[in-house]
Amino acid sequence: MKAAWYEKQGPASQVLTLGEMPDPHAGPGEVRIRIAASGINPGDIKKRQDTFGSGMAYPRVIPHSDGAGHVDEIGSNVSPEWIGRAVWCFGAQSCRPFGTAAEFTVVPVDQIAPLPEGVSMEQGACLGIPGITARRAVHVAGDVNGRTVLIQGAAGSVGMCAVQLARRAGARVIGTVRSPSDEAIAKGAGAHSVVGSGSKLVEAVKALAPNGVDHVVEVAFGANLEADVELLNLDGSIATYATNTEKPAIPFWPMVFKNIRLFFLGSDDFPREAKPRAALDLNAALSAGWSGFQIAERIPLAEIARAHELSEHPTRPGRIVVTL
Repeated sequence: MKAAWYEKQGPASQVLTLGEMPDPHAGPGEVRIRIAASGINPGDIKKRQDTFGSGMAYPRVIPHSDGAGHVDEIGSNVSPEWIGRAVWCFGAQSCRPFGTAAEFTVVPVDQIAPLPEGVSMEQGACLGIPGITARRAVHVAGDVNGRTVLIQGAAGSVGMCAVQLARRAGARVIGTVRSPSDEAIAKGAGAHSVVGSGSKLVEAVKALAPNGVDHVVEVAFGANLEADVELLNLDGSIATYATNTEKPAIPFWPMVFKNIRLFFLGSDDFPREAKPRAALDLNAALSAGWSGFQIAERIPLAEIARAHELSEHPTRPGRIVVTL
């Protein structure tokens, strides 16, 4: 099969290689997917760059955890009904060496979901990490039906999924965006109200929710923590999946006095049952008419280094997808 891989970490143009590898085969409980589209996430970039200094977990890595295509081979203990079905997958390169930047990938059957009718392969390739993270971030502290949820970074990949899932779960959703041009993205995902994330954030949110908010989905933990704490109600909660600084200061006593609960979310280590639950909710949203992600670029596998560079330095809004 054609595949892209790296055997050392560094800049995309210096370490990503395109070549031929033996076709993989599905083992017990696994399926093989003929990949049509492969999604790039920030985590894929960080692994290749060795952002966290953890080194190479495997001598050769085919990048990308998310993708979409058709099941063309199954292992034992897998229903034959999967053969030929259009699916999206997640976790292909989570604690595994070979992801979706290849003609084929093999994953456990519980790491795939049917691609809803009318949904493109490119959309399917974008769902995994952001969608599953968003679902966990919205629901980790409990039921949000009838509650007010503040979603920081509501135009980002996780943020817009969180907006959609929180809205569908019955929450009143307030989203924040960095620029006015992002407001349409957050509104399109289902936000009831959208405010800027600048210096007047607290004032703007209080005008919309004078009694405070119940839960915050947070993309920039260090930058927004003080504002989040000020806005949260007693027994409120924060679910954070990213931060702007590695060692943020925590306003301990204000959090204690409000009995605020804090959840740190790393998608590789979510409870196993959380991921298929998220897949069901994401598919339900798509089937109900949610338009999903804006696709900025479709780039062939042969140009994967350029795809990574565009993901690192976007030239226009939307997701970068590698096509096969």
